[in-house]
Amino acid sequence: MKGIILAGGSGTRLRPLTGVVSKQILPVYNKPMIYYPLSVLMLAGIRDILVISSPAHLDMFRDLLGDGSRLGIRLEYAEQKEPNGIAEAFVIGADHIGDDNVALILGDNVFHGHGFSELLRTAAARLDGCALFGYPVNDPWRYGVAELDADRRLTALTEKPTEPVSNIAVTGLYMYSNDVVRMAQELVPSDRGELEITDLNKAYLAQGRAHLAELGRGFVWLDMGTHDSLLEAGHYVQILEQRQGIRIGCVEETAFRMGYISAEQCRRLGAEQSSTEYGSYLVSLVEGDGVYEARARRTAPAG
Repeated sequence: MKGIILAGGSGTRLRPLTGVVSKQILPVYNKPMIYYPLSVLMLAGIRDILVISSPAHLDMFRDLLGDGSRLGIRLEYAEQKEPNGIAEAFVIGADHIGDDNVALILGDNVFHGHGFSELLRTAAARLDGCALFGYPVNDPWRYGVAELDADRRLTALTEKPTEPVSNIAVTGLYMYSNDVVRMAQELVPSDRGELEITDLNKAYLAQGRAHLAELGRGFVWLDMGTHDSLLEAGHYVQILEQRQGIRIGCVEETAFRMGYISAEQCRRLGAEQSSTEYGSYLVSLVEGDGVYEARARRTAPAG
């Protein structure tokens, strides 16, 4: 399975913070925002990933992440010249996807929960059409909303309904069979001229090939599109990391735990940042010095 991170858009709701920098470069506590979705794809076992962003911001991601070899993965980059809808990612990334299935994640989403890696890999193994991930929210009118029957099977999808029929929001993480490229290319643009992801998902649903995995109790999903939600995400990561000694969205640790890099490679990545607590944590994972390593043995990375 291939991966795509859509890190486009102009971040207008976060200005003036995004006046000269991509939203997905902004810090969420102690890491760039894009580390969090990147770690999710890595946890799903995906090592070949395309980062899509605006022409003005692509070099920032290249400078930050490089070609991915330091993490034992492969990163490529592509332009989305205008914010023409989430589903355009499959048109832009057609060559990257090739003959494979694909997972798409939005660059401003944080996921965390026990067993998340296993859930992702199970969804990828069982994929036949479209796999969506739903999360209960208090303000469903802000999102695409999933309607379920009595057996919790997906029956309908509505984009930002004025009167939501459920509180299950469709999160910014999606998995698709390879025919998503063709189906995205055949989409009719919306009145705003965009290729809407909900329209794509509805096409799969009409074929009986759209399925929803519910992220319920024990999971957290955060969408960092506003100043308040960005601050909320930073506070969540700070509290959890300080109290439990684990790391969320630590791509170096994820690479180490997934077997993408060796213990020595992880230690070197930490040593390069030895003047920071972040670097010390990475070194402690493999050198066994202190509370971080002990807790890391008990707790696999979760998002």
